[in-house]
Amino acid sequence: MAWFKKQKSAAQPVPSRSKSVEGMWLKCNHCREIVYRKEVERNNKVCPKCDYHFPITVSERVALLTDLGSFKEWETDLEPLDPLQFTDTRSYKDRLKAQQEKTGRKDALVIGEGQVNGRRIVLAVFDFGFMGGSMGSVVGEKFCRAAARAQAARLPLVLVTTSGGARMQEGILSLMQMAKTSAAVAKLGEARVPFITILADPTFGGVTASIAMLGDVIIAEPKALIGFAGPRVIEQTIKQQLPDEFQRAEFLREHGMVDMIVERKHLKEALSTLLSHL
Repeated sequence: MAWFKKQKSAAQPVPSRSKSVEGMWLKCNHCREIVYRKEVERNNKVCPKCDYHFPITVSERVALLTDLGSFKEWETDLEPLDPLQFTDTRSYKDRLKAQQEKTGRKDALVIGEGQVNGRRIVLAVFDFGFMGGSMGSVVGEKFCRAAARAQAARLPLVLVTTSGGARMQEGILSLMQMAKTSAAVAKLGEARVPFITILADPTFGGVTASIAMLGDVIIAEPKALIGFAGPRVIEQTIKQQLPDEFQRAEFLREHGMVDMIVERKHLKEALSTLLSHL
């Protein structure tokens, strides 16, 4: 059964900076330097000081990877229900409504077909802006439908992950998606249909523990944080200091967890080359 349907100081006041001025600058999530926003945007949203790749939107990701105008989205009507009637400080229904209004999407995964230098692919992209890209029933179902269509048409499936993990508001129904999506990937493997994953910052939790690490080729963007539990949680648990750059893409590549680290500006060409070989 599917669980889805959609302070004032007495001192002389100091004039505050206008929003337009504040909006001119960004603080890098990696090197913590203040960088000029327009320079970052001209550089494919990559930090000019440390090469950290800032998060980008689903639309930007699709435009980056696919040929202009070639992407056609599927399954836009699927939206989650609230089978557990979950409430914390707010009800799950209210959270979903707020996220849908903010993002214009029903849930945290976009799927469809596009072309990479003329080669047809099925593309699935996580939207971190929707509840941290968490994987619930709709995300799992949409991925499985994308995998099934890729298998039927014998088209490579490319997945871009940026997620905090499983969606706690759906409980065990969310955790089930780890097994469900992994089974869909196994079917692709049996049919010898290529599956490529691109890990962006951040990729964590149940998504890392399932589909993100099952690609025939696993690509990561530079300095992307990738793991299951966060580094602060691990340090508090094991009472030890972790190695420098722990859980960054470069650390994972050195330890055999990812195959390639590709800069954003080269990602489409690298993907095209891989697809031609596979």
